Amino acid sequence: MPEHSAIVGASAAGVSAAIALRSHGYEGRITVVDRDPHPPYERPPLSKPAAGTLRPIVPPSRFRELDIELRLGSEVSGVDPVYRTLHLGADGSLKIDSLLLSTGVAARRLTVPGSDLAHVLVLRDASDAAVLADRLLADGPLVVVGAGFIGLEIAARAREKGLDVTVVEIGSRPLRTLDEGIGLRLLELHEERGVRFALGRTVRRFEGVDAVQEVVLDDGTRLPAATVVVGVGVEPRTELAREIGVRTDRQGIVVDTCGRTDVPWVYAAGDVASQPHPDLVTGRGRIEHWDVALKHGAAVGATMAGHPTAFTETPYVWSDQFGRTFQMFGRPHPTDELVMRGAATPDSYLGFWLRDDIVVAVCGFGRPREVGAARRLIQLPAGAHRDALADDGSELRALIRTMTRGSGPQSHREEGVRTT
Repeated sequence: MPEHSAIVGASAAGVSAAIALRSHGYEGRITVVDRDPHPPYERPPLSKPAAGTLRPIVPPSRFRELDIELRLGSEVSGVDPVYRTLHLGADGSLKIDSLLLSTGVAARRLTVPGSDLAHVLVLRDASDAAVLADRLLADGPLVVVGAGFIGLEIAARAREKGLDVTVVEIGSRPLRTLDEGIGLRLLELHEERGVRFALGRTVRRFEGVDAVQEVVLDDGTRLPAATVVVGVGVEPRTELAREIGVRTDRQGIVVDTCGRTDVPWVYAAGDVASQPHPDLVTGRGRIEHWDVALKHGAAVGATMAGHPTAFTETPYVWSDQFGRTFQMFGRPHPTDELVMRGAATPDSYLGFWLRDDIVVAVCGFGRPREVGAARRLIQLPAGAHRDALADDGSELRALIRTMTRGSGPQSHREEGVRTT
């Protein structure tokens, strides 16, 4: 009887792993299970201006070509780790040989009075996005709780539709985990376009009759609200892992560099994985980026097919706001030094994070070509080139040639393990 590999979660990581399994010669049965009834779709567009039509991760025909079975609209109700069986409730059960958990993360909800009122929303999947799209067509103000990437994208999208928007943020600036200069430029960008901010504030309660009408802050401020979107972080979906007895930590499902858990037949990939990675200088953790999920899933799929592969590529994240794109390669630490290039403005800038005089990350807003080129500087010593990094008059490509001259590529390869 052929082997059977199951993947729980038709996410970027899950789909990428399934395809990698086949491309690395796995001839057994592959089943992808997801409670979402929609064919696997890209999640980043859900918060962006183009939201509306779901964009498939791969054409649906690709699953048929690779003989990958999709069990959509099915939720795993339980798992028997002794007999390696997934129970799908009314949809029966699956006897499996190996299991990949790409269950992702769930939106963290506020537990304050009134949080169950209608029109208090979160955004994680297609059904959430459909509700939000309807609410953005409604009259009345929008309050966004949380000034992370998703909160800022929703705020920008709503302002472009003419809505009154207020963002409530516990920190002193948006994207408070990044450098102050980045957060303040994003703050200025949004304020110039009419978004109001309540910084250093938290939500005390939501008020309304059946549906939300006001947001009451911790200082007593009352914000009128026809719709509220809560974007205050996520929680890893580790329930199945814990049921099986797989080790988890506060970050997610604990895996090694190749996506293997401490249970030999169970793997994890994507947002739910607590992984070691060269860019996570403070230890293992989650990297919640779409590009990372695709590549981590592919690496873990190769490992499941018998080709151990470590994911070590530089993380990449992007965010579309007011017609321009913020991009970042690498994972800067709060203690890293940010060197901004030239006369940075709220809608155009390029920056480099340095750690011990080494470029560890780059970012830019509205400058995609330069960010793409600048990523080549990561892991190179800035040293004598520090002034040139900051000088907009210094031609970037010439600077890259100078800095890379005589510098071999940095490698995080492990003995006996392929890297991606």
